[in-house]
This record gives sequence, structure tokens and C-alpha cells, in this order.
Amino acid sequence: MSPADTTVKTRGLGAMQDRNFRWFFLARAITLITGSMSSIALAFAVLDIDNDARSLSLVLAAFTISNIVFVLFGGVIADRLPRALIIQSCYVVDILSIGTIAALLFTGTATVPLIAILATINGASTAFVLPAMQGLIPQLTTPEHLQQANAMLSFVRSMVTIGGPIIAGVLVATAGPAWAMVVQAAGWVAAIPILALVKLPPPAHGGGTTMFHDLRVGWREFWSRSWLWAIVLAFMVMNAIHVGAWGVAGPYIAKNNDLLGISGWGWVVSAEGVGVLLMTLILMWFPLKKPLRYGMIGMAAFAIPLTVLGVHPAVVLLAIAAFIAGAGAEVFSTGWNLAMMENIPGEKLSRVSSYDMLGSFVVMPIGTLIYGWLITHADAATVLITSGIVYAAVALATLVVPSVWRMGRPTDAPLADAG
Repeated sequence: MSPADTTVKTRGLGAMQDRNFRWFFLARAITLITGSMSSIALAFAVLDIDNDARSLSLVLAAFTISNIVFVLFGGVIADRLPRALIIQSCYVVDILSIGTIAALLFTGTATVPLIAILATINGASTAFVLPAMQGLIPQLTTPEHLQQANAMLSFVRSMVTIGGPIIAGVLVATAGPAWAMVVQAAGWVAAIPILALVKLPPPAHGGGTTMFHDLRVGWREFWSRSWLWAIVLAFMVMNAIHVGAWGVAGPYIAKNNDLLGISGWGWVVSAEGVGVLLMTLILMWFPLKKPLRYGMIGMAAFAIPLTVLGVHPAVVLLAIAAFIAGAGAEVFSTGWNLAMMENIPGEKLSRVSSYDMLGSFVVMPIGTLIYGWLITHADAATVLITSGIVYAAVALATLVVPSVWRMGRPTDAPLADAG
């Protein structure tokens, strides 16, 4: 085989050569497409019962808090048991919880407390799925195809980010949120037998230890890597800013600023998704040799749309800035997955990933509350410009950590243990 042939097979759709990845990719694509309707369907289901933002906040908080509480245990279980089986089992729980919500809506017996309880169950289930998936992907493909595998999964995610809400909006508006949930549950029903076709060796974890012992081992793996905890600490701040400044202040400004408007905000969010989408295509073909260095520089680009939103939120200008930020975010997303999957031992990867998820997400509810107060009590431009400066400074500050700046890609061992 010539070097050119090898290059072609390790780029683009090279990961599709791996049988296990093909089946996982199909199952994941189905659940991403049908699951993209979830947030819109749930929101309008709650508002149909009680048209009060506090009711919706209660349901969303129930999901988020449950996810945070259980994510560490999800990591331990995913390192102990077959990861594909864990995902299948959680899909069964999701089918039952979402199916129950749909049945309550169809029969007119749904209440906000009942939906909050079911959202809590769904949040706990997700806390087991995400670490299992993070640990599963390196088992599905070869080290040469790992970047392409992550980029392909990101491609599907970005596609549904762009088109999913539109389809969900039409379905919810015409048929009602209950039918959107039926479609979502059907996707999980289809994914379960497909995941059964993924054939992997049993987990390396031999058992015989307690869950808390396994959590301590995961914590030692997490804390022993300066690049890992430095970036997670940075994202505690960055995610709080993102969810507050972009998720709360953005829609608020759009609704109250004629220069942007609600429809203009939709174009801006879509432009961000297009940036992600195009970058995934690039990363299918071009190797990311310094995943964390380029990734954190890419994340710093999010300061651009934050600043534009505060200074002059014109649709075209803000959409261009969001496009750039989306492309930068995808460089980080793929680079981070590569860093985790290539440098953490596979038998501990789910536990370490759960610490990453906990640290990155735990302050997001606080960010939402803080910005909800700031945007109504302070000058919006000042808040957003300051947020952009802090965001970029925190992202770029991680580059002074030598292991973040220097980290490259392993050439021989697929799971090089880099400290």
C-alpha cells in the first residue's frame, strides 16, 4: 500500500472502516436526530400545563441537578460494566420516562410536579450515558481514525443543532409536544438493537473494589494531569459566562433590540452551528497536531460575538462573529476528546470524564442566575464587553500551563499515559 493510500484511509470517512464504529455511529445519529426535539417539546409541554417561566425553570433544574448528582457514579459504573450495555439500559429508562410524559400529555393528566419527577429520572439516566459514551469511542476504532470518528460525531451533532429545532418546532406546533416525545422515544427503540451489534471485549476492571475506591482512583487520575484540571477549572468560569451571557442575555437583548430581533437571533445561533459544521468537515481531513493549544485559542474566539452583542448587535455582524466562534469551539471539542481518549487509560476514562463533566457543568446554573440579575440591573454593553474580556483571558491563561501548550499526538501507543 502506498503512503497516499494510507493517508486517504486515515482521513475523511476512514473511521467507517471499523465495523463497531459504523454500528455505534448509526445508533448515535438516530438518537441525536430524534433527541434534538427534546428541549423544545419539553418546554412547550410544561408551558401548555402552566404558562409560567418558574414552572419551566423547575423542570429544567430537576434535570440538571439530577445529572450533576449522578455523573460521578455514572463514570464508575461505565468503567466496571460493558459500556454499550449501559447505554442500552439507559435508553430503556429514557423510553419509559419520556413515554410516560407523552402518555400523561395525551390523557390530559400531566402536571408540572409529575414532569419534574420524570425529568429527574431522565437527568440521572443521561449522567450514566455520557461517561459511557466517552469511554466507549476509543474502543470502537483505531488510533489512526480517532480524530475522524470524533469529527464525524460532531458533524451529526452540528447538523441536528441547525435543523433539529426547526423540525421540532413544526412538529410541536402542528401535532403537539406529546408526538414529538413519541418520535424521540422511537429513536431510542431503534438504537437499542443496533447497539447490540457492537462487539467489544469485556471491561478491564476486575471488580473487587468499592465504588468510593474507584472514585478516588478516578480523582487521582484527574488531578495528576495539570492540563486536565487546568482546563476544567477554566471551563467552570467559561461555561458560567457562556450560559449566562449567551443563553440568557442574548435572547433578552434580541427581544428588546430592534437591530437584532428574535428572528435575527435565530440566524445568529444558526450561524454558530454552521461554523461548527464546516470545521468538522475540515477536521475529518487535516490532523490536529496540537489539540489543546489550538483548542483553547479556538475557544477564546467566543469573546468576539460576546463583545459584538454588547457593542453593536447587528444581525450580519453578529452572525459572522458567531460563525467564527462556532468553528473555534469545534476545534476545542475535537481536540479535547482526542486529549482525553489518547492520554487517559481506557479502563479509567469514564471516571475521569465524569470529573470533567462535573467540574465543567456544576456552576452553569449559577451563571444563569447571575446574568439574569446583571442584565436587568446593569448596562448590558458593559456586562457583555467585560464578559468577553474575562472569557478570552481565562481561555488563553490555560496556555501558560506547559502541558496544555506542549501536548501533541501519540505516534505509537493509542493510550499514552501523559501526566
